[in-house]
Amino acid sequence: MKPLKRPARRALLVVHVAASAGWLGLTLGLLALALTAATTESTPMIEAACRSMKVFTDWLVIPMALLTLLSGLVLSLGTKWGLARHRWVYTKFWLTLVTLTASLFALRPGVNDAVETVSSGASLAQPLDLVMGPAVSLTTYVFMTVISVLKPWGLTRRGRRPRLSATSRKALDERSLRQTA
Repeated sequence: MKPLKRPARRALLVVHVAASAGWLGLTLGLLALALTAATTESTPMIEAACRSMKVFTDWLVIPMALLTLLSGLVLSLGTKWGLARHRWVYTKFWLTLVTLTASLFALRPGVNDAVETVSSGASLAQPLDLVMGPAVSLTTYVFMTVISVLKPWGLTRRGRRPRLSATSRKALDERSLRQTA
């Protein structure tokens, strides 16, 4: 992919950071609601918490997750960081895919089941199950934030390859410029 020009890169970076922060904030809200549902004895409070979680998961989490994934993907492909050049970028990409998939296929159905259970008048069988998804997601997002700031682990094998070939090309060019006689 062609490198992004500075204004486009900066605008996309703002979108990516805002979407990531939004996704993290939504997850923190989901965790607070899940803890409320798991720890309170009030049936109306449990139902309100579960219904609020449903609104978050149905309307906000998935669009924010997709925006985070797409903006991060375009940023990685359009900047020097690359998608598979640096371990921290590669790790963030895969963790984002995993958490997006978990949100679609585990968190959202779990919240929908909790709403149905509470709406029917029954109590939640395993209220801590509702807490685990947001807790794991929040931990993952904080970890991704840390590696975005610290940029640990260096280059991947793929990232080292272009540097090695550039170095060897430079050496070849210098040898070809030397006079032999």
